[in-house]
Amino acid sequence: MKNVRAWRRGTATREPAAPPGKTGTAEAGSARRPSRWGLLPVLTATVTTTMANTVVNVPMTSILADLDAPLSRGVLVATAFPVTLAALMPVSGWLGDRFGHRRVLCWAMTGVLVGSAGAALAPSLPVLVAFRMLQGLAAAPVLPVVMVLVVQVLGEERRGRALSLWAAANGAGQALGPTTGGLLAEFLGWRAVFWQIVPLSALVVLGGRLLLPRPPPAAGQRARTRLDWRGALTVTGGAALLLAATSAVPSQGVGSPAVWGLAGGGVLCLAAFLWVERGRPGAFLRPRHLVEVRYLRSSFAAAAQMYALGATLLAAPVYLVETQGMAEGTTGLVVLALPLAMASLAPVAGRATERFGGRAAMRGGLLTLLAGLGALAAVAGWRGAAPPLVAALLALGAGVAFVQTPAATGASRSRAGRTGAGLGLFNLVRFGATALGTASVALLGTEPERLVWVFGTGAVLAAAAFVFSFAGRDPQPVAAAVPEPHLPVRTR
Repeated sequence: MKNVRAWRRGTATREPAAPPGKTGTAEAGSARRPSRWGLLPVLTATVTTTMANTVVNVPMTSILADLDAPLSRGVLVATAFPVTLAALMPVSGWLGDRFGHRRVLCWAMTGVLVGSAGAALAPSLPVLVAFRMLQGLAAAPVLPVVMVLVVQVLGEERRGRALSLWAAANGAGQALGPTTGGLLAEFLGWRAVFWQIVPLSALVVLGGRLLLPRPPPAAGQRARTRLDWRGALTVTGGAALLLAATSAVPSQGVGSPAVWGLAGGGVLCLAAFLWVERGRPGAFLRPRHLVEVRYLRSSFAAAAQMYALGATLLAAPVYLVETQGMAEGTTGLVVLALPLAMASLAPVAGRATERFGGRAAMRGGLLTLLAGLGALAAVAGWRGAAPPLVAALLALGAGVAFVQTPAATGASRSRAGRTGAGLGLFNLVRFGATALGTASVALLGTEPERLVWVFGTGAVLAAAAFVFSFAGRDPQPVAAAVPEPHLPVRTR
């Protein structure tokens, strides 16, 4: 009887056995989550870098007039940021794994601050483009780092809702960028649109150091992971060359030898990437993980959504200013309809993703995106005024919201998306599609009948992504592990 009581007292305070290879202390440390106050600098970083990307779209006419540049060359002001950012995404995603997400966030936002100040003081178009490239280079690590930190704060079981907060912050940045860009350019001049990024970046650096915890000592072992330079250089070089070719098309033309040379070099680099990474145990990105159907579906849907977003955020302001004769400040308020719909519906999209599944939510978003692009094409073709354009922008914003969150959730749950490099590549696809959408406006033209082709191309991509969303099986949910009961050990 005494033995039974002793056994009961022992099991009453005994902790469940740790999984193989982990100690109880390590488990307790990993279970601790950062304070939710840490969401403030993380989400502010998303808003700030998104604003830095889109802040030039509305005042583009003023910038080009002041610097005496045509749209074919001036489009580099809009594309330099996303092209540089996208090309460096895979390597920048690895930086967070290597040096710690908190540290990399603070470094990156310091670079955004410097790039924004330089852009505000730029005396010529080449200098302005160079500082826009610096902004994109500095902002490249922010996106994969933020996607990791948001999930860490709210927990893996709320990944959909966590990424919906990121999507809402992204929508807020899309809203504030064109709006503040138009208002500041109208009343203070176009250089003021860059100065607003400086204090926001400083606040993120300060908040990151104060509100985000330092990584635990155990994270140092993960941080010693070496970078596979061959894979990193080939995939980054391939992406950079292909994006440079895309950006050169408006000024050089589709048949330019420079464009084809850049594109050919990019294809060769990506082929080299597949060759050097094939079967390597320490590969930068495993090619077989990149062809996982969930990762491909998410990337394709995100690309279609970002093409539509990039093209619309440049085409709509130019259409309103040049065709409708609207003031830049008023134009910024009209374009606000799109990102407001994105930001307000992002939490709804997160809950829908968790309740109905990512694919169902994403299909609904792609169909709404298709309807919004069709409406924009009709408005441009009929030279419609602001009210029907606002309705079309609201529909497009709703479609973006219901594609963005499930696509990001699906990508981050795939095998490739569980690494910083994989998330970086996913975001490379996103921002590469943004640059492609922006370049298509300059290539096809800003006349209303030409904008019909711009929006029609986006509609074709959305329809193709909808069809592709039916490829492959839905992944089976992983059942939560149930700890085994501790039974008394019978001794003889």
